[in-house]
Amino acid sequence: MENFSLVFFIDVYNHQFPIHDLRLIGHEFIDISRTQNTEFNKVPMFMKTAPENIDPEKHPDLACIQSIIHDDHRTPEEKARSLKDEGNEYFKEKNYKKAIVSYTEGLKKNCMDIELNAILFTNRAAAHFHLGNMRSALNDATAAKKLKPDHIKAIIRGAQCSMELRNYAGASQWCDEGLGLIPTDKKLQELRATADKKKREADRDARKEKIKAKKEQNEKEALLAAIKERGIKLLKTEPSRHRGLDSEDGDGDGGVSRALADLELDGISSQEATGACVYMDEQGVLYWPVLLLYPEHSQTDFISAFCENSSFMDHLAVMFGEELPPWDSERKYQPQNLQLFFEDPEKGNLYQVDLEKSLLNVLQHQRCSVKAGTPSFIVLVSGSPFSKQFLSGKKVQRLK
Repeated sequence: MENFSLVFFIDVYNHQFPIHDLRLIGHEFIDISRTQNTEFNKVPMFMKTAPENIDPEKHPDLACIQSIIHDDHRTPEEKARSLKDEGNEYFKEKNYKKAIVSYTEGLKKNCMDIELNAILFTNRAAAHFHLGNMRSALNDATAAKKLKPDHIKAIIRGAQCSMELRNYAGASQWCDEGLGLIPTDKKLQELRATADKKKREADRDARKEKIKAKKEQNEKEALLAAIKERGIKLLKTEPSRHRGLDSEDGDGDGGVSRALADLELDGISSQEATGACVYMDEQGVLYWPVLLLYPEHSQTDFISAFCENSSFMDHLAVMFGEELPPWDSERKYQPQNLQLFFEDPEKGNLYQVDLEKSLLNVLQHQRCSVKAGTPSFIVLVSGSPFSKQFLSGKKVQRLK
């Protein structure tokens, strides 16, 4: 085929066209500007992209080329090599998924050329790497190195995959094998240095995390002991099925697991949305998350840190002082008008709390229990119609 670049006009089929719009194919001029693109797309030479599925009737030329590429009369080595080249073309186009398909088909030919198979594994590893399939890429790099232990590209790829998987010890091992073959390889030297640095950082972070976890464990055990010493009863909840912590101390007695499991079973962890939990300060004083319920208005108040030595009146005087809540339109919830109750979870009886008593004094009562790590109390307006209706039919006892 000849392309004419001289600009002059020629009469073709009684029309004048610039010659640069014409091409000589065989012995005929074809008007490129007037020929439909779809017609040219049928010619392999002019195709920009090949169809996904080649129909022999619609694309006989492509079917012929395809049959040549995948000619069954060729040896497995020739077929594998053609598929490798096909995969490389896809790889250059950054079509890594199709490249993987081609390399995989090449490996399926089971050719006896060990080096060719190693290249197919390495190239497929590269395609997987670019797609973020690090585990598959590492497996292919490992397979390539097994076939050809001195295949430096496979070794570099294995080191890179190990780095991405945060297996820094494994990355160092890959680098050491490669540097044993080529001590001056800069890529491996850089990877080795980075792997060493990352491993030191990971080890340091792991030590910090272990120390932190040990500290938290000790604090929880001390907190549990303090609660038990005070005689406060915690309602046990069903253990989570997914809980099954393993001890990392290597002492074999499962002490850490049992301690943490006990903490959960004893209901210390608050289920409130705020995540507030009971805690102990440096002086050994406990602070509880407390829930106040107002059934008359379907309202609640949440006190995140109620000191065990504080009385209920200390908090109510602030909560219902100068500014009353907007839902108390009748202005009934004055501190001196309020009654406080807790419920016995076993018998359903209500116990009226003296507002001047401390939280600790109430929690130590034999019928009081803490559920889900959060003591809860019912607040009513003394003598109100709702209070009389709410208490009707319930057994109410006043704490002594």
